[in-house]
Amino acid sequence: MIKYALQCKNCKQEFESWFGSSKEFDRLKKMKLLNCQNCNSINIEKSLMAPNLSNAKKIKLDENYNRFKEVKKKLKEYNKFVKQNFDFVGENFVYEARSIHYNKNNKKSKKGIYGKASLQDVKELKDEGIETEMIPWIDDKEN
Repeated sequence: MIKYALQCKNCKQEFESWFGSSKEFDRLKKMKLLNCQNCNSINIEKSLMAPNLSNAKKIKLDENYNRFKEVKKKLKEYNKFVKQNFDFVGENFVYEARSIHYNKNNKKSKKGIYGKASLQDVKELKDEGIETEMIPWIDDKEN
């Protein structure tokens, strides 16, 4: 089966119709069995119509979007865990990490810390033997 967008050349009425095949359309037109629903003219032509592609792309996009939502939800849960169990030190992360590492006897807090640091700062901390990890951070704001 194939669906065509049709147009009457007399009254410019546009409509759609289903046919068994493109040959079936041609056969019915040749036999003058196609007519306009509005003015009953047999001067009917096929007009351009967007193809009806399978929904495979849409299904794939839906699956990807659902996967994205799952990952985002997990990241938010992880972020919430970090906020509840670690102290936020903001831009002072590198300084605080070094203070904790080099002043092992002076324990300020039993909690770990989290904050902001550049990739270069994290590399330098690791080179000094200071264990750090970068984690993706999701803002609580939903746009």
